Amino acid sequence: MIEDTIRKLESRIESSDACITEERRRELRQLLETLRSEVSKLAKTHGEQAESIAGFADISAHEATRAEQNPQLLKLSLEGLNSSVEGFEKSHPRLVQIVNAVSNTLSNLGI
Repeated sequence: MIEDTIRKLESRIESSDACITEERRRELRQLLETLRSEVSKLAKTHGEQAESIAGFADISAHEATRAEQNPQLLKLSLEGLNSSVEGFEKSHPRLVQIVNAVSNTLSNLGI
């Protein structure tokens, strides 16, 4: 399920009509590959939390790449994504770092 969500997220970013530069797409691809690895590790011990992180990442990418963006929905989805990793700062610091980088990158896509 997590792998499917991340593949869907990658597809959404690749096929987006939003103004995403090739450099930004490349950056997001790299971040998503790292997110995939980190979420997979987390899923071994915290399956539901890993699903939430992947789900909020997908929703956030959807909101960031919509043709007609709603800034409030993007903000809420990014808040959900960031909240989904709360409490993992000590046990999974790399995951928190990657989620923060994904959030910042998606936020910067907003028009």
